[in-house]
Amino acid sequence: MTKAQILEAVNQLPENFELEDLFERLLLIKRIEEGVRQSDNGETLTEAEARNYLSRWLTDTGTAAR
Repeated sequence: MTKAQILEAVNQLPENFELEDLFERLLLIKRIEEGVRQSDNGETLTEAEARNYLSRWLTDTGTAAR
């Protein structure tokens, strides 16, 4: 993350904001950058792999679709 990105994130917030709002925005930027990096490096799942992973996760958490 660059200073410019941080300043842009701050400038997009309203005049009065909670510090948590800034943290959430910066965390979102970080997560998006990480996802782009993973995609660029081929660190992605196929649709079938993602469905399998999600299915197992939903089953393990007890929230599987009925």
